[in-house]
Amino acid sequence: MIDKEKFLLKSYELGIIKFGEFTLKSGIQSPFYIDLRPLASSPSLLKELSELLLEEIQEPNYQLICGVPYAALPMATAMSLESEIPLIIKRKENKGYGTKKMLEGIFTVGQTCLLVEDVITSGKSLFETIEEVEREGLKVKDIVVVLDREQGGIELLNEKGYKVHKLFSIQNVIDILYKNNLLKEKEVLKIKDFLNGNSLAISKKPRLKYEEKKELQEHPVAKKLLSIAIEKKSNLIASLDVTHTSEILDLAKKIGDYVVAIKLHTDILTDFSVDYINELKSIAQEKNFLLFEDRKFGDIGNTQQLQFELGIYKISDWADLITSHVIAGENSLNVFSENIGVVTIAEMSSKGTLTDVTYKQKAIQISEKNSKVIGCVAQSSLPDSLLLFTPGVNLDSKGDSKGQQFNTPEKVFREYYTDFIIVGRGIYKSANPVEEAQKYREEGWRFYEATL
Repeated sequence: MIDKEKFLLKSYELGIIKFGEFTLKSGIQSPFYIDLRPLASSPSLLKELSELLLEEIQEPNYQLICGVPYAALPMATAMSLESEIPLIIKRKENKGYGTKKMLEGIFTVGQTCLLVEDVITSGKSLFETIEEVEREGLKVKDIVVVLDREQGGIELLNEKGYKVHKLFSIQNVIDILYKNNLLKEKEVLKIKDFLNGNSLAISKKPRLKYEEKKELQEHPVAKKLLSIAIEKKSNLIASLDVTHTSEILDLAKKIGDYVVAIKLHTDILTDFSVDYINELKSIAQEKNFLLFEDRKFGDIGNTQQLQFELGIYKISDWADLITSHVIAGENSLNVFSENIGVVTIAEMSSKGTLTDVTYKQKAIQISEKNSKVIGCVAQSSLPDSLLLFTPGVNLDSKGDSKGQQFNTPEKVFREYYTDFIIVGRGIYKSANPVEEAQKYREEGWRFYEATL
C-alpha cells in the first residue's frame, strides 16, 4: 500500500502547491495556490496517484471513469489503465467540427460513471461535468478528488446526493508540510484564518417569483402568460400531439382549467379547418390559457414569414406563442408579429441533440437582444430576463425508443429553475387526462414554491 504522506511530500517537490498571495478565478485573494498538472509529467507519481484514488473508493460501483477537464484527464487515464475500467472523455467545449460531441468514448445509456477531479473548491466545474454526463443517459454516484480546498464544494455535492471521496484536504496538506518543516507556524495560521473566512460554495440564489419575472418583461404575451400562471397557480403547458381536431378540442375543454397554455403541432392534424381554430380560440378564452404553436421555424427569414402568415394554417392569425430555431441568425426572427411571443430553441430534450453548450450560448445571446423573444426552450438554466420552457417533463423519468429523454418536475425546478413545464404523453396518453393534468399542475406549483 502506498504511503499517502510520502506521496504528498514527493508531489510537493514538483511545485504543486505554492504559498504567497494569489488571485483566484473568483477574484478572492488566497494565501496558497494549487496546481496538480505537474503530476502528469511524473509517470511514477501519476501511477501512485491513480492507485491511491482507486483505493479511496472501497466499494467500486461504476462501469466508466471520466476526468473533469483538463487537469484530471491524465489522472482518470492512469486510473483506467490501472483498473482496466473504460475511460470516457468529457470535452470542455465543442470542437466545432467532426462529430461535435461533448462526451467521447464508448458507453451505454444507464451505465454508472466515476468522476475524477483534481481540486475542488465550489464544485462548479464538477456540476457542469455531471450535467453533461447525465444528459447522455449515464449515472453519476461517486466522485473522487485529489484535494479539497474545504470551501464548501463537497458539502454542496453531498446535499445533491453525490458521494465525494477525497484523498487530501487542505488541512491535511498544511499539517503534513508543517510537520516536515516545510511550512512555518505563521504561514499555517494565515492559511487557516483564510479557510475559516472563505467558503465559496455555490448556493443558488432563490429563484425569482413570477411577480418579479413579470416586472422584468416588456412583451405583452410574456406578461399575460405570467399573469395566468399567478392567477391559476399553474406553470403547466400541455403538449397535445394528437392528429384529429376533435381530440384537441375535447382535451382542451377537459384540462383547460389546469394549464397556462396548450402547445400544438398543427401540421400533424389530418382535418385542420378554420372552424376548428375558431372553436379552440373560444375555449382558450373561456378557460384562460394561451395557444402555443410549436412550429419550430428554422428557415431563412423570407420563407419563415410565408410559413407564418400564409398557407392553410395562417399561424399569425391565431397563435399567442410560437417556437423558432435561431439557426438562420437574429434577423430571421424579425418576421414575426409584435403581438406574438417568440420562444427560441436553445436546447432540445432528445438524446444526441446537436444543441450543445456552444449552440445554447449563442442562442441565448440572440434571444436576449431580440425584443420579440420572451424565452427559450432549454434543459438548463437561463438568464432571469428570459422565460425558461422545459419540455420532456414526465413523472416517470424514463425515456422512449425514439431518443426522447424525460425529466421529472422536481428536477427541472430544483436544478434548472424552469418557469414552465411542458408535458405531453404524460397527460394526453394517460387513462385519465384530467386527473393527470391536475397532478402535474400541483407538482409543478409545489416545486416552483419550494425553490423560492
